[in-house]
Parts: sequence; structure tokens; C-alpha cells
Amino acid sequence: MKWLVVLGLVTLSECLVRVPLMKVKSMRENLQENGMLKEYLEKYPYSPVKFLSKDQKKNVTYESLSNFLDLAYVGLISIGTPPQKFKVVFDTGSADLWVPSIFCYSESCDKHRRFNPQNSSTFKLPPGNLRTVKLNYGSGDIMGIVVSDTVKIGDLEDISQTFVLSTQEDSVFRFFTEFDGILGLAYPDLGQAGGTPVFDNIWKKGRISENLFAFYLSNGGKGDSMLMLGGVDHSYYSGELRWVPLTKQQYWQVALDSISMNGTIIACHDGCQAILDTGSSVVNGPNACVLNIQNVIHAHQSFNEVIWGLHALKNQMSQPSLPFLQQYVIDCNTTTHLPDIVFVIGGVNYPVPARSYIRKVAFNTCVSTFDSFPDTMFNSNTWILGDVFLRLYFSVYDRANNRVGLASAI
Repeated sequence: MKWLVVLGLVTLSECLVRVPLMKVKSMRENLQENGMLKEYLEKYPYSPVKFLSKDQKKNVTYESLSNFLDLAYVGLISIGTPPQKFKVVFDTGSADLWVPSIFCYSESCDKHRRFNPQNSSTFKLPPGNLRTVKLNYGSGDIMGIVVSDTVKIGDLEDISQTFVLSTQEDSVFRFFTEFDGILGLAYPDLGQAGGTPVFDNIWKKGRISENLFAFYLSNGGKGDSMLMLGGVDHSYYSGELRWVPLTKQQYWQVALDSISMNGTIIACHDGCQAILDTGSSVVNGPNACVLNIQNVIHAHQSFNEVIWGLHALKNQMSQPSLPFLQQYVIDCNTTTHLPDIVFVIGGVNYPVPARSYIRKVAFNTCVSTFDSFPDTMFNSNTWILGDVFLRLYFSVYDRANNRVGLASAI
């Protein structure tokens, strides 16, 4: 019996697929360095309230949580036969897979790898009329066509996977992104292109042993960041996994009990919601709540040349600032004495120290990683926990039991 258990563990470990992830410079950082961040934010004011509203209906087209601006971790996949490689963001805030095509003549496509269907023997168009689709993102739309081909992630081969080939990308700013496309890992209901999402396909086809996946986002600890498909490598975390049931099966959404500092609740006083989003590197929350946190940590709004660059400063003089363009600057020395901000989920404290919620950017300046979205249109009390939180906590996304597991990352 003992040997059967050992053999079973070996079999399960062989079914665990590890996909290395690389941390790249985010679009926000690239735009800051080029003095274009203010211009970008004025054109694409990111507002998650569209899809966090309590008034959501089934006939609403939901946008992805991703806004390109803060995507920072990418991994390699290949599409077609022979394989064509792409850098993609594995994103728990969306459900579709898309990459640029050779038919895309937008300026942003020129910088990225583009899929050539003529070079793939396994490429297929769906039967019937050519189907076009528009994927809605906070940073502009992706227009493309729905196709299918073999997708390979690590050692996993997903035959006849539906995905989108972009033919137009409605944002010249995507020139400043370090990834080619996005592979969504949210629930199928969020899919905008139709077809079965990648993760659902590899599970249905029996390519993985467990209906779950996990993320380790490196913070200078164990080493390289990693996506795990079909199992969990327990060496990436310490202590036990704490499981939290989902409150809604679209995004990876859970109940958030409160947000506190030094034992005093500073946000989410009566409970609220939180979405775990690997497609963001910040913590988003309702405007009034985030403003309170900025005040507590002594962060102040700034649009000076240190943050925006001289080019942006010139634009500022002729254009009024909007509430959602705020960058909050903080003294870099405060990381040594500001207390943790504690997120309480399922009765468990998850502290985020100042060294995590304060980020050093260009020109030796530090900014708060708390970001707000306008909350005047809808009564939304939902937070989006991005990499600021997920670098500290190993996260498991359990589709079989509709729950999330969290533990301290190594």
C-alpha cells in the first residue's frame, strides 16, 4: 500500500505542468520614462466600475479587468505547427486568448510577434462565415478574427483551441508593452470571443490531473516566478493553504472582511468584495476608500515633472487634471516605519508591508501602489488585489471547488 501511495504521488507530480514567468517592465513604467503617462491616462481612464456594478446583467458585455498598464509577468506559449512562440500574460481577470496576426497593421503590432496562419499546418477557420470580434479592455479595444489551432503551454498540447488573432489594436500606447498577447484564466462566462477557454479545454481533455492552477510571483525569495497547471508545488509557500469560497464565479472573487492598519479599520468597514487579479500590479479600490488610505500613509497627489516628465508637464499646463489621473507620491524613507496594511479574508490576516505598497519608480521617486476608480456612478464596494498582494501570497485557483487558496509565499 505504501508503494502505491508513492507511485500515486509520482504520477500526480508528472501531471503538474510548470510554466516559468518573467517579470518585465510594465507599460506604466515605460510610459513614465517617456513622459507619456498623463496623456495615456487622459485617453484611457481605467474604470472597473463598468463590470463591478451590482447592476450587472447577463446580456451585458463584460470588460476584462486588465488595462495593459500594469501587466508585469509574462510566460511563453506557442501556437501552430511548427510552433510560433509568443510572450503572453496569464491573466485571472479575463478569459480569452489573443495574439497579434500578420494582418494587423496597427503601429503597436509592429513591435510584437505576429502569428502567420500560412505557416501552420494545423490552423483552421471555424465553419461558416468569418467571425470578427471586439475584445473590450480598459486600455482600448482589440479587434480580430476567431480561429483555432494547436496551443502549447509547457509540455501541454491543446489541439484545436479557439483564440483571437488581432487585426487592429486601438491603442498606439500598446507599443510600450513587453508582451504579445493575453491568455485569460477567469471563468468561461467572461469570454468575449466564444468557444472554450484554454484552461477549460486542457482539463476537459484530461491533460491535467487536478482542475486547478496556482501562481508564485517572485519577490526576490525562492527565485523565478511560476504558473502551475493541474497541481500545486508545496515548496513555494510556507504554512498551510487557507481556502476561501468564491462569492461569484466569473472573476476570482471572494469576500473581504476589512482593511486595517495598527488594529484600526481604514477601509471596507462593513465587509466588501475582492478580486484576485494577476493582470494587475496595483491594488484598486473605491475612490473615497483609497483616498483615506493615501491620507493615512501620508501620500500626496503630484503631477510634477518628476512623475510625468517634462513633456507631460507642458501638457498639464494647458489641460485640466481629472480625478482618476492622480499619482500619489510618498517619501521613499517611510518604508522603514510605516505599518503594515492588513487585508482580512475569511477571518485570516494578510498583512502587506510598506515595502510592498510603496514602489520606487523613475527619477528615484516613490509612489503608492493603491489606485482608485470613480465610485460615483455605481454603488460598488469591490477591491482588485493585484501583484502587490499576490507577490506576498502564493495563490491557488480551484475550479473544481470554486475556491481560492492563499499561503505565505517563500
